[in-house]
Amino acid sequence: MKKIILLVLLYFTLVPLCGQNFRFALLTDIHISADSLAYNDLKRSVEQINRTKDLDFVIVSGDITEEGDRASLKRAKFLLDQLTVKYYITSGNHETKWSESGVTDFGHIFGSDRFIFEHKGFLFLGFNSGPVIRMADGHVAPQDISWLKKELDKVGKERPVILVTHYPLLDGDVDNWYDVTDAVRPYNIRVILGGHYHRNLIQNYDGIPAIINRSNLRGKEKVGGYSLYEVNADSILVYENVIGNEPHKWAGYSLKETYYSVDNSEYKRPDYSVNSQYKQVKEDWAVKTGMGIYSSPVVYNNNVYVGDDFGFLNCFSLKDGKKKWSFKSDNRIIGTPAAANGVLVFGSADKNIYGLDAKTGKIMWKYSATEPVLGAVTISDGIAYIGASDHTFRALEVKTGKLRWEYTDVRGYIETRPLLYEGKVIFGAWDNTLYALDKDTGKELWKWNGGLTRMHFSPAAVWPVAANGKVFITDPQRALTAIDANNGQTVWRTYQSMVRETIALSKDKMRLYSKTMQDSVVCFSTLGNTPKEIWATNVNFGYEHAPSMPVEKDGIVFGSTKNGLVFALEALSGKLLWKHKIGNSLISTVVPLSATQCVFTSTGGEVGLLRSTIPFQK
Repeated sequence: MKKIILLVLLYFTLVPLCGQNFRFALLTDIHISADSLAYNDLKRSVEQINRTKDLDFVIVSGDITEEGDRASLKRAKFLLDQLTVKYYITSGNHETKWSESGVTDFGHIFGSDRFIFEHKGFLFLGFNSGPVIRMADGHVAPQDISWLKKELDKVGKERPVILVTHYPLLDGDVDNWYDVTDAVRPYNIRVILGGHYHRNLIQNYDGIPAIINRSNLRGKEKVGGYSLYEVNADSILVYENVIGNEPHKWAGYSLKETYYSVDNSEYKRPDYSVNSQYKQVKEDWAVKTGMGIYSSPVVYNNNVYVGDDFGFLNCFSLKDGKKKWSFKSDNRIIGTPAAANGVLVFGSADKNIYGLDAKTGKIMWKYSATEPVLGAVTISDGIAYIGASDHTFRALEVKTGKLRWEYTDVRGYIETRPLLYEGKVIFGAWDNTLYALDKDTGKELWKWNGGLTRMHFSPAAVWPVAANGKVFITDPQRALTAIDANNGQTVWRTYQSMVRETIALSKDKMRLYSKTMQDSVVCFSTLGNTPKEIWATNVNFGYEHAPSMPVEKDGIVFGSTKNGLVFALEALSGKLLWKHKIGNSLISTVVPLSATQCVFTSTGGEVGLLRSTIPFQK
């Protein structure tokens, strides 16, 4: 009966639209770079769209560029601005994962990564589906979900709505897909459009109709193409338009049908049963901030410090999670801060490095860079070391912010936490390069690139470690590498465990730990000139590619995953002690306090303290 009533309401809502037909084009997965093929594919699509009669507008649904860089975004905008009808655009994962600006250039160049407009009775809403900087599943930020609900509330539950994302809102693509589908389910969502798969597909997201569209790229064909949509009183139809050919209709949805109900009980949701298996693990406290968090927490003097997507640096009580103060920078905070000598140091995408009084949150100093500062901070002997997107790595006095030295020959942008080892500061950048500088002067000592050929393979997200005269890294080419700390030469490099961008060092500096890309954690020796595996443990966390580092504390290795899992292993044997699922989004590198406690943050906006009630027995 409910379905019949809803169908009648939809019918009378849509009756006034008879005679109000319209058409629009959809471009997606354009992947502009310095390569001319992608540029030419977009150019031809723009020219053909401009020759098409009776088009009302164009939607552009993400992956506008290959590397998320400013130059490529501007090249794409130059072509898109040649469209003779208005276009509406949102970002894709190539703009959010790889972004020298911390995903701020997109909004500066195109105005926003959201859009909202009404056309002939329909409401269109487009929004970012992440992830921001971190390699993880897609993620719709809490503030974007709040925006969606607010805008949908304004028009009510009868107005037909078309949503646009880049990622499909599916398990395995977007970690909090269910938060989005549950938020929009009460409204009259007619279809959700997007791309990412580079092919045409009919889908549904928890029952809500969806259409996944082909890439604008030519792929293995001679020319590229795009999608054309036709909306009338009865249906939404989609055509594939290969450049130089007539449009070919391949799918559509009826506007007279009811495809889903408000009830979501039949759809898959994250499984938290692991928490029943390990009942000794509890959350002492957890705070839902309502804002995305992309950095790890910092614990200092019984406080927890966390930067967020709105540019706030928040201070919480370690005891109970009560917020003590907030400091507002002018853009999102990506890099993990550091604290020492009573000062908290962090960078912001607002192009500044800040020093705050760690007790009060009052600003003590500010150092201006020329581009966003996405790097994490390392502090040693009163000096803070941090890299930025202006191709510069800096050493600043913690108490005053005074520049000690700067190195300006970095070719890519920096997001990692630098390593200090044997008088060197060592860090990677998104230019295929690992750098070693003199920590006192900033003089370049050596560079390593390991023969890497693509920017996407850079050792840029991993936090390097070092022991026994060797620097150890993992990288997106799925290799674990030992590098001579004195000269930057490769000692050994192995692909046997398929690790990616995660590494940790034992307290005695004899062992390395890393997550593999499927289920396991592996342990290697730091000794010798060949790779030697000590143990491997199946933690059963599934496919994994998040750059959250394992951390050893008091004989325990703590780790976390892209889908909300925190786990603990015995350091010497690899024995799995416990697992606990906090949510379904990325848990950044946790901060262990002891063998039984760790502090965590998640991209879903949570910060909290996890405790195992059964102490570890050595």
